[in-house]
Amino acid sequence: MADALKITNLCKTYIINKRQNNILKNVNFTIKEGDMTAIMGPSGSGKSTLLYAVSGMDTITAGEVDFYGEDISKMSEKELATLRLDEMGFIFQQMYMMKNLTVLDNIILPACQSKKNQEKRSEIAKRGLELMHKLEIAYIANNDITEVSGGQLQRACICRSLMNRPKIIFADEPTGALNRVASEEVMEELTKINQEGTTILLVTHDVKVAAKCKKVLYLVDGNVKGEYNFEKEMQGDLRKREKELNNWLVDMGW
Repeated sequence: MADALKITNLCKTYIINKRQNNILKNVNFTIKEGDMTAIMGPSGSGKSTLLYAVSGMDTITAGEVDFYGEDISKMSEKELATLRLDEMGFIFQQMYMMKNLTVLDNIILPACQSKKNQEKRSEIAKRGLELMHKLEIAYIANNDITEVSGGQLQRACICRSLMNRPKIIFADEPTGALNRVASEEVMEELTKINQEGTTILLVTHDVKVAAKCKKVLYLVDGNVKGEYNFEKEMQGDLRKREKELNNWLVDMGW
């Protein structure tokens, strides 16, 4: 499989009150095309900072972020914005959507904004509805975002992230604001998307979520302390996977 992301000696430093704060320190890892990878670690370890850095949402201080053979750390802001819109999908814990638009209009917005997309709006809307059918939320297409549940809204966010057929989806605590049932439903959908070929990199503190991934990166004090690869496919015994992962995390100092 080709490399989707190759991170080399990535560093991120903030200057706070004239003091240098090294958030990420010489981070190295590779995400293969088709991987579903979780980033875990204690609070303050730099998980979300790392996700933002490798997706081009935040600048890096040093190192390289190779995205399908191209170092995005050398791109201009305009080039990065186009790359994020056309080649990447994003899902966040807080479900950011435009309050003056319906759920469907929020979902299709990225495709309407993309200059690469030559489809008519009617064709875009049809594709958006097809995604909603796939995630079983088509019946809320014309609802305002205040009229749906958190689980429905997060599945709508997944639909939106897929509108421009991204090469990779970045997800920051995608189940963090959901109850257990909604969380399991959202992870089931992400697992299906990954099995269909989309690469996913997500941040989570939830062992149950991470156990559904193919591998886990453990971040401590801004560096990758360890990597855990599941030997069996995701269809295997989930409880066994959770136990195996939990034991490894304890060994890592979880």
